[in-house]
Amino acid sequence: MTLPAGDAQLVQILDVALAEAARCAGSWLACRPGCTQCCHGVFAINALDAERLRAGLEVLRTVDAAKAQEVVERAHAFVAEYAASFPGDAETGVLGRTDEDQARFEEFADDAPCPALNPATGLCDVYAWRPMTCRVFGPPTRAEDDGALGCCELCFVGASDAEIAACEMPVTHALEARLTEETGRSGETIVAFALLGKLPEMQR
Repeated sequence: MTLPAGDAQLVQILDVALAEAARCAGSWLACRPGCTQCCHGVFAINALDAERLRAGLEVLRTVDAAKAQEVVERAHAFVAEYAASFPGDAETGVLGRTDEDQARFEEFADDAPCPALNPATGLCDVYAWRPMTCRVFGPPTRAEDDGALGCCELCFVGASDAEIAACEMPVTHALEARLTEETGRSGETIVAFALLGKLPEMQR
């Protein structure tokens, strides 16, 4: 599987949207280097995210092999610690789809640092290739399922609902869904497995 060509456009659109949201938010946006609350705890990523991470790690290997190796080692350490309780297939890294699996995932590795997080710098070592969830976290965005507007709890402290809404970051859910479909895979995984070359499987 290769990264769809349109992913570069998706990333560019969101980067521009994030920059504009940050400009509007000003000091209300707490996100900055070293703020790592959102880098702890796991979340599901789709096949597009997984392939982007894998492609990014290959680029990192060519420009900073030592840093890439550290990322891989942290991913291996994560899997070694949490594989036994992973709510899915720990061999393939594919998350389970049953109600029980989903319920277990809510508590899975809840405080664990992301393997991409550099503990020395507090920065993401694969920032340019991070998943969509990471790219939209912080500014006000609307949930795809119910359209509710939400933002990081550390941001917009003291702002009114109107002030928060004025800084909304638009998210291109439809484009992401189309590009994910182009991968030919519809399962989900987590960052640690993706960094180790695991990719979601076709939904059956």
